Amino acid sequence: MNQNQVLQTGTTTVGIIVKDAVIMATERRVTMDHFIMHKDGKKLHQIDTHAAMTIAGLVGDAQVLVRYMSAELQLYRLQRKVNMPLEAASTLLSNILNQSKYYPYMVQLLVGGCDTAPHIYSVDAAGGSVEDIYASTGSGSPFVYGVLETQYTKDMKIDEGIDLVIKAISAAKQRDSASGGMIDVGVIDMKSGFRQVPTEEVMDRIKKLKLQV
Repeated sequence: MNQNQVLQTGTTTVGIIVKDAVIMATERRVTMDHFIMHKDGKKLHQIDTHAAMTIAGLVGDAQVLVRYMSAELQLYRLQRKVNMPLEAASTLLSNILNQSKYYPYMVQLLVGGCDTAPHIYSVDAAGGSVEDIYASTGSGSPFVYGVLETQYTKDMKIDEGIDLVIKAISAAKQRDSASGGMIDVGVIDMKSGFRQVPTEEVMDRIKKLKLQV
């Protein structure tokens, strides 16, 4: 299996910028080729009070990077009494991956959060880092982009954005066999930082939007 096949296996993640906030979401299915390894895998991770990551690719590689980034961002905040800027965080992650490109971490990651403004960065296994207003990774990403291209607007409110990422992940789950299970949603806003949307609220929104679980 080549690197591109590994990176495109078994995940759907999304991050979008809305008014004064970033919203990130994933599904929970973890696969190994065509086998479902876990039904409740954690792919959305808070890495500091103002930042989060989503993971796609090899679970072990991704978890190591989440732990590393969490430690670095929290140490930066403790030492300097301010949060690490999101551009600096994405650059740090990019440098780690680029230095290992000859024995690469098989991952595709999103880093999002708020400093002086909301930011979303997509970071690939070779260390390429691209900022955008929305991004998606994993095998279900084409279906996510189909929803975002037609329904996303920059001036969306947080409530509208939560509904949109749920719609996008749900669309991927219906057509991508490697994506499934419950949807996790996190919101990072300019005032309050990171919060995880309760599962019960996500379920209520799925029912309200008349989506398949």
